[in-house]
Amino acid sequence: MKRSKIRFLSLYKPVLFLIAVYYLTGCIPQKETVYLQDHSNKKDYKDPYKKYTSITDKYFLRPNDYLYIHVRTPDPKLSEFFNQTSSTNMTNNQNNKFFYYLIDDSMNIDFPYVGNINLAGCNIFMAKKKIKEALKPFLKDADLIVKLASNTYTVLGEVRKPGVINMEKEQVTIFEAIAKAGDISPFGKKKKVKLVRQTPEGEVTYLIDITDKNIINSEFYYIYPNDLIYVRPMKAKMWGIGESFSIGIIASLLALAITVSTLIK
Repeated sequence: MKRSKIRFLSLYKPVLFLIAVYYLTGCIPQKETVYLQDHSNKKDYKDPYKKYTSITDKYFLRPNDYLYIHVRTPDPKLSEFFNQTSSTNMTNNQNNKFFYYLIDDSMNIDFPYVGNINLAGCNIFMAKKKIKEALKPFLKDADLIVKLASNTYTVLGEVRKPGVINMEKEQVTIFEAIAKAGDISPFGKKKKVKLVRQTPEGEVTYLIDITDKNIINSEFYYIYPNDLIYVRPMKAKMWGIGESFSIGIIASLLALAITVSTLIK
């Protein structure tokens, strides 16, 4: 009886080894993959996030940003004069280019008939106020539409469609940003998503846990223009175990191990 037990363990040792390897490197716990979990019941948990404000309040303009500026007055001819083209052509992309203004390295925009307007240290709301002030000698009663036109962010790493992505609206959440990149693959580290953000003081890097539901009320819930999102791969990916490493492959390896072991014995 003892001999048969030893023979049994010897026979299935390769099988046990393969199973152990699979569970150690291939299995990904659910807590690592599910978004927006409630971590408050964990021991010593503290909400790591600060409350957010609107991104248009906190994003400060930078050189090479483009601003969309449209002047509106009670006089259509006067509006047309400052907008350089007829407002009836707003849907024409070829004419829309006249409404975009590049911020140069000195943080100036060259506005028609006004000259340079310096926007150093301005967010969108401050920029609108400055431009309106510069227009006062020419226009007593004018309204402005000022928007950031060069909105892009970059997603790299363990996502299905990495690349530079256009922001189609002013407020884009981190989940919308990741969805645009095709979502994080099963082997992406959702608990340690790296966010590199441009600030007036330089680049700042943050590590974000997007499995934590408290991110919804945090300062990282919205993506800023020029943000870089990097998703690191798990060790399972580093071991060469990809999404194609299925249960069928495991079964085939087990069958091969049993056959080889039986022939040897």
